[in-house]
Amino acid sequence: MTIAYLRVSTGKQHLENQKEEIEKFAARKNLTINRWVTEVVSGKKKEHDRKLGRLLKSLKKGDILIVTELSRLSRTLLDIMSILHRCLEMNITVYSTKDGYAFDNSINSKVLAFAFALVAEIEHNLISMRTKEALAHRKSEGVRLGRPPGKGKQNVLLDNREEISHLLEEGMSVSAVCRIYHVSRETFYAVNRKYQLF
Repeated sequence: MTIAYLRVSTGKQHLENQKEEIEKFAARKNLTINRWVTEVVSGKKKEHDRKLGRLLKSLKKGDILIVTELSRLSRTLLDIMSILHRCLEMNITVYSTKDGYAFDNSINSKVLAFAFALVAEIEHNLISMRTKEALAHRKSEGVRLGRPPGKGKQNVLLDNREEISHLLEEGMSVSAVCRIYHVSRETFYAVNRKYQLF
């Protein structure tokens, strides 16, 4: 299956230019676009909060994903590399029409996938190291670490129960509510079982 992904950051931008470019690219490659996925959302938003997240989960071995530019996938290099690495691992070909990139099963792509994975791992280790150093520094200054007493995730839900009930009545999903209040669905359901709030 060949899927085209189009994204713009604001409603003022036009998806038509991207669509036209992908159609021309597909014609040159003798590809038929089986599915178009379009969204108006910032590239800074995490992939799992976008249609892109659902799209990536639905891709299967042998599928083809076409974008006009790699920046359509994300605004951060690390996120782009992570997405491409996962696609290459699953034997999903990614074409970027303007950039002229083809990430497929070739040796060049495998080398790139290895490089992406290595950079992602290094970045993860650096973030972890910086976090540990910052926490150790704050602890040495006498700062108490951890959540303040009485400010647990359950209390966040209890303190905002009226607003949450209203949001649920308006048709908002539990997942969306949990994202707003930065709690897990498990915590939400545990609180609801205990206090029968929602």
